[in-house]
Amino acid sequence: MTKETLRENRTAAAIALNMLLAAASLFVNGFGIYLTIQANIGTAPWDVLNLGLSHTLGILYGSASIAVSATILLIDILLREPIGIAMFIDAVVVGKSVDFFNWLHAVPACRSLWTGIPMTLVGLVILAYTQYTYMMASLGCGPRDTLLVGLAKRVKAVPIGAVSIALLSLATLIGYWLGGPVGVGTLLCAFGAGPVMQGAFKTVHFDATAVRHQRLKDSLRVILAR
Repeated sequence: MTKETLRENRTAAAIALNMLLAAASLFVNGFGIYLTIQANIGTAPWDVLNLGLSHTLGILYGSASIAVSATILLIDILLREPIGIAMFIDAVVVGKSVDFFNWLHAVPACRSLWTGIPMTLVGLVILAYTQYTYMMASLGCGPRDTLLVGLAKRVKAVPIGAVSIALLSLATLIGYWLGGPVGVGTLLCAFGAGPVMQGAFKTVHFDATAVRHQRLKDSLRVILAR
């Protein structure tokens, strides 16, 4: 199997391998999120919402994450944005990965800001590199990124950065109202995730804009081809 075949998902075998790559990347991505939670200084905006729902409804983090991701995915579909197989993997694997590490009690919660900040940064670095490997599968972006792009395309007078801030602010406000943890870590994740990801991509010479993600219908066409 050539690199081009694998990168462009030209065969069912290539798609299967890239689905495994996406799933493995998102599983480790969940560990990065778990670290930002265990930092205990406030979580990323979307995790404020997930944890707020978990607290209010008495459900696991993963169940809350799946509910939020499924809702966003439905909005993406209604907006007729490109949908890929990896988006469905994303919706399930990340949240349940966090539940798994919670079940293991893999890392104790930090007790001070001075240990919480480094742990948050380590979590962000893990998130950045796993985002790279996930995107390398070329099977679709995450539901939240797709929503951001979809909304930005429909309000062209508003910069995409402003749309992103509005989405993150809304997730944070709703999550805080539901009892989600907001703090220094929330600011670190909201404003630090982008630069950390950009730095990580630079170290591996990765241009995210050059990736051509395969749509779900095209993946199914390849899989079902005889």
